[in-house]
Amino acid sequence: MSGLYSIPIGGLKEGRYNYDFDLDNKFFSEFEESEIKEGKLVAKVEIEKRSSHLEIKVLINGIVNIECDRCLEEFQHFLDCENRLLVKFGRIHDESDPDIITIPVDEHELDLKQYFYEYILLAMPIQRVHPEGRDGKSTCDPEMLEKLSKHIVTDEPSTDPRWDELKKLISNN
Repeated sequence: MSGLYSIPIGGLKEGRYNYDFDLDNKFFSEFEESEIKEGKLVAKVEIEKRSSHLEIKVLINGIVNIECDRCLEEFQHFLDCENRLLVKFGRIHDESDPDIITIPVDEHELDLKQYFYEYILLAMPIQRVHPEGRDGKSTCDPEMLEKLSKHIVTDEPSTDPRWDELKKLISNN
């Protein structure tokens, strides 16, 4: 049974092969817990088949819609990443190293769907906020920024009074 994101590996002769995959909203809908619901990406897969293994290079680029951590509105984020995967042929299925997998010799195809998804998530920024505009100001929702500014605490005590009492004990000894 061939999957949408699978590559045929059974019967490949030594050499180079290229495959392209479209990763769109349907792709992200296959992952229930995905924080990304919409996107339009292309995954270019370059395979070099050798006698004992496959060297796979995956280039993914395009746009995903993600939620801003600051104002909670969606925005488009450009994503561009490159990853490598080494596929060895053997009897024992081993995935202890995320960049090297071992699959049975008689396997006829390799499903890359989970790898594509993980590569996309790893390429996402840790802090997801709207990019700044040309004027250097935030492009976040101004209403939400105004609400947030009302809740910012600016005059915190410089020291914790509990620590001050402990410091007095130390200095008295």
